[in-house]
Amino acid sequence: MLLEFSAGGLVLDEPGRVLLIRARDLRGQPVWTLPKGALAPGETSAEAALREVREETGYRCELERELAPVTYWFRRDGRQIKKTVRWFLMRPLEKVGDHDHEVDEVLWTDKDDALARLRYESDRRLVGAV
Repeated sequence: MLLEFSAGGLVLDEPGRVLLIRARDLRGQPVWTLPKGALAPGETSAEAALREVREETGYRCELERELAPVTYWFRRDGRQIKKTVRWFLMRPLEKVGDHDHEVDEVLWTDKDDALARLRYESDRRLVGAV
């Protein structure tokens, strides 16, 4: 078993819209989700979350508060992985660039549409709780 740690952001703007990304799952299929990624060496979860949101959406954000962490299991290359993601509620400050190569599309949408688009139940629970 392998342990992995990531951090991500649930970004809400003033009208209450949610920032989603369309990326690819392990099978290469498109999936709507929230921006997140692995911690770099020496990086805190909060720093990683802010960096990942900036890289995957092009938005520089500020932290509002930490949300409940999410832990789940999956398989990659035949190995069982336990991943824990620390989530942070964020507000956008400014658009500073484009999304990176890991993301196909970035979308601002209302909560109902976000809940309909999001594939992962843990993402839907985060959006539904704020």
